[in-house]
Amino acid sequence: AEVFARGFCFTRSFTHPFVPERVGLAWWLRDAPRSRGKYRCEEWVAHGVAPAELDRLARQHTRGRFVICAFCGVGESEASLRAGYKALGYRLTATEAFMVHRLKKIPRVTAPAGVRIERVVGADLATGLAHAAGARQILPEYVRDDAPLRSYVALQKNEPVGWVRSIVVGDATWCSNMFVVPKLRRRGIGSALLCAMLRDDRACGSNLAVLLASHTGAKLYPTAGYEQIGTLLMFVPGRSRRAT
Repeated sequence: AEVFARGFCFTRSFTHPFVPERVGLAWWLRDAPRSRGKYRCEEWVAHGVAPAELDRLARQHTRGRFVICAFCGVGESEASLRAGYKALGYRLTATEAFMVHRLKKIPRVTAPAGVRIERVVGADLATGLAHAAGARQILPEYVRDDAPLRSYVALQKNEPVGWVRSIVVGDATWCSNMFVVPKLRRRGIGSALLCAMLRDDRACGSNLAVLLASHTGAKLYPTAGYEQIGTLLMFVPGRSRRAT
C-alpha cells in the first residue's frame, strides 16, 4: 500500500503537492494546504483495516470529499469487505488488480518492426509526448538520468504511440500511466515498453515493481512477469454519509 500511496501522490503533485500521511494503519492522501482553489478529493488507502475503523478515520480527519481504497489480498474474503462497506452506506465504483514484479526474470521482448522504445531524456521528446498524451508525463526537472521518475515512449515514425513511466519509491518502483494507442494494441508494444522499464528498474536498484491493472491490463502484465497479489476496491460514501 505504501508504494501505491507514494507513487500515486508523486504524479498528482505535478500541479499542486499531493501528500501521503500515515494515520494508524492507513494512508491519507490529500492536497497540501492551498491558498486558493478547491481541495481535490482525498483518498484513504489501507489493507487489513476493518471498514468501520477506516470509515471512522476518514470522517475524523477529512476536509471534505474522499474515497476509500481498500486492498484485499489473494485468499482474503472480498465478499465480506464489500458487505462491510455496503452496510456503512458506501458504493463500490471500481476494482483493479494489485500486481508486483520481483525483477528476477524479465522477458526479452523487442518492439515490432517500425517501432522503437526510448527513455525520455530530452526536452523535445518530453514535449512531443505531452502533446500526444494530452498531459505532461514528465516534468522538466526529471528529464535527467538520475531522476526519481523515468518516462518511456514507443515511437513509430518519430510519433509517440505508447508510453509508461516508473516512479522510485524507496527500493521499489511504481508503474504509472501505461498506454498504447488503440489501433496498435496487441502487437507487443506494451510488453516491449514494460520490459524496457523493468530492466532499468532493476539496474537502478529496485527490488520490486508495483502497479494497479484494469481488467484488460491484468491480461497483459503477466506476460511481462507480473503476478497478482490482491485487488484494490474503491468505495465512495453514499450521499447521506458524505462529509460536509
